[in-house]
Amino acid sequence: METMHIRCAGFAGAVDAYARDGADLWFISMISNQQSIRALWARLLKGEPAVISDDALVGGRYCTLAPQARVACRFHATRLPVSGATHAMLVPSAALYASEDRDFLLLARAEAEAPALHYRFLSRRIDLPLHPSWSEWLWNRGLDSGEIRPLDALGIRAWRCTPDLDALQAALGRALRGHRIPVPPEELAHAA
Repeated sequence: METMHIRCAGFAGAVDAYARDGADLWFISMISNQQSIRALWARLLKGEPAVISDDALVGGRYCTLAPQARVACRFHATRLPVSGATHAMLVPSAALYASEDRDFLLLARAEAEAPALHYRFLSRRIDLPLHPSWSEWLWNRGLDSGEIRPLDALGIRAWRCTPDLDALQAALGRALRGHRIPVPPEELAHAA
């Protein structure tokens, strides 16, 4: 993996992971000295533009922290014991399982874990009864409908998820009636 860098207002750091949608930065994990990390964090929260590039000094693409991420995010920083550098992650509340917002940000280490993770986040945020055995169907339906959009990401896999409850409810009814997804066994017991 190539080394990426972030620069903003004279401060810089190495980037080991990020997720962005165009110029909107949704997640970033960076390493630098503590002063640079704190300054980058403060400037990103203010909405100042930063540059992410593969060169520490020149070039790259401008980005700003997504407005929704600036409103509610968590900043996690820890000092790395051997080097003395600081590792920090700026994580929007939309990426947290316990968030109350219907729209969410899905961050995964591998694409294979995304359907199950999507099911967990989705079932927490909507009132429709969903079954874990439907996770692949829910994932594919979300991708096909545009309710799940992949983001440009480094070091992670990332998707913006904007569920449409009415469309999901209609699609779920059609899939159950058409036997494209199984009726959960406990549902069959209640119907008898």
